[in-house]
Amino acid sequence: MSEIRGRLVGRVALVTGASRGIGLAIARRLVAEGARVGLTARRAGALDEAVAALGGPDHAVAVPGGTDDPDHRAAAVRQVTETFGPVDVLVNNTGINPVHGPLAGLDLAAARKLLEVNLLGTLGWVQQVCAAGITDRGGCVVNVSSIAGLRPSPGIAFYGVTKAAVNHLTASLAVELAPSVRVNAVAPAVVRTRFAAALYEGREEEVARAYPLRRLGEPTDVAGAVAFLASADAAWITGQTLVVDGGISLAGRTTG
Repeated sequence: MSEIRGRLVGRVALVTGASRGIGLAIARRLVAEGARVGLTARRAGALDEAVAALGGPDHAVAVPGGTDDPDHRAAAVRQVTETFGPVDVLVNNTGINPVHGPLAGLDLAAARKLLEVNLLGTLGWVQQVCAAGITDRGGCVVNVSSIAGLRPSPGIAFYGVTKAAVNHLTASLAVELAPSVRVNAVAPAVVRTRFAAALYEGREEEVARAYPLRRLGEPTDVAGAVAFLASADAAWITGQTLVVDGGISLAGRTTG
């Protein structure tokens, strides 16, 4: 593990969608900051590998399952609490985007699945940690959104609709759960992960040239922003969506 920065020593975090990509990078950064972390994702084998990469069971525990399954959400919060103690930090990272194309031809069954996972799953996790007492103890929630939720995003428009709803959900929860729980979001642009590969694969240099910072994001870029929002350094910040996009939105765009 990298050098402990210490901002999250003694804290217990739960990160969804944490077996790879942005979720795993977030979990790694939280552990490096001193937190102990529960990980969720669908694939048990990948989660076991993630726990090993984070330093083993002293640092992380894995609970496989689907974020749209209320029984899984309850089991995950319960297991993390039994292993490390009550959850102080919830990071809602799970998101799906199984469709590409114009809204006029969108399969409505796929749209419902997007809403179920990206929006209702996010709310479901917040409800679960609230039921477990996070509002009594104090803590924070960080939702992983997208700049696709900030302006029209052709080709991934309904994914953007769900993320726009996550941004509004973030602000609404921040008001309702204050003052004991802070709720914020991060909105990345294109990050070099398997999930986003279709947006840059085979033309990465071309896509990167559209960004003022001249590169795509890395999972660690998002992880650093999440760790900040989860720490006491952000103690007077709530209800915000922090854009992490290499400057691409300054040009009024969401991708290259």
